[in-house]
Amino acid sequence: MTSFDPTGRTTLRRRKERGSYDRDAIHAVIDEALVCHVGFVHDGYPFVMPTAHVRVGESVYLHGALRGRMLDAVAAGACLTFTLLDGLVLGRSAMHHSMNYRSVVVLARGRDVTASDEKLAVLAALVERFVPGRSREVRPPSEAELTATRVVAFAIEEASAKVRTGPPVDLASDLDAKCWAGVIPLAIVAGQAEADPLLGADVAQPPQI
Repeated sequence: MTSFDPTGRTTLRRRKERGSYDRDAIHAVIDEALVCHVGFVHDGYPFVMPTAHVRVGESVYLHGALRGRMLDAVAAGACLTFTLLDGLVLGRSAMHHSMNYRSVVVLARGRDVTASDEKLAVLAALVERFVPGRSREVRPPSEAELTATRVVAFAIEEASAKVRTGPPVDLASDLDAKCWAGVIPLAIVAGQAEADPLLGADVAQPPQI
């Protein structure tokens, strides 16, 4: 199946032309985003928390402390939001300033990952998001660390994407305005790696870093 079926909760009602249910497009945003914002209800009050995530196949995985309130709450259901900001859109009027972005919303109930092999595979995949091959270079989680870490899986079944691209959409009556209009592109760019001050002098920086 190449697309997710829209539901009453994921059907876009405003700016429908920007919506997408394409599976590959949704996966791409989830994979590129470095932060997932998790919406949940705890003690009757809504919270939104940023956290790291990883997608493995058709599931998004979150991890955290064994007794953290977020992972306790998300088993009952959560809203996972992924956002990539691609540009600032400057229109000729205040009302037509905007942003170019790619975003995804996933609605799902969490499933506790209890099998050690699945848990280890997910944590390795999470480390691989930082630098490919990294999980093979570092010490794997100890039994105590694995026991103290909770991993929750969310099946990607109810999801939608929303994307804005291109220049400002100004009113025809504003097109002759004598002010600059256009897009300022934005991107996350990696800087020069900075070695840990405690790193041994004999430890070289790997090429992939």
